[in-house]
Amino acid sequence: MLDWKTLMDQQEKPATGDELKARVIDVLRSIYDPEIPVNIYDLGLIYDLAISPQGEVHVRMTLTAPNCPVAQSFPGTVKEALLCVGGVSAANVELVWDPPWSRDNMTEAARLQLGML
Repeated sequence: MLDWKTLMDQQEKPATGDELKARVIDVLRSIYDPEIPVNIYDLGLIYDLAISPQGEVHVRMTLTAPNCPVAQSFPGTVKEALLCVGGVSAANVELVWDPPWSRDNMTEAARLQLGML
């Protein structure tokens, strides 16, 4: 799990495109769904991740259900975390509902963590 000291250390180091993408994914893996004890990346809530050469990050994400109690605030939480990544100049988090999330979106690691394998 990524800690804040590691994030701050990364802020001081320039990153290539692949390194920046890896940093962004590390941060996404440090954010957990409020109702399921799995990070949002492995849970399959991240549908698309795009990073421009200028460090602008665009994330298309969903939640497990449209009536999720954090639907209004969670994209802002994700955006704040992304802006802490060294090399990220801007972040945009778009919440989408289509296609609907399903358990098929989860990584094998997430299924194993939840005892679904």
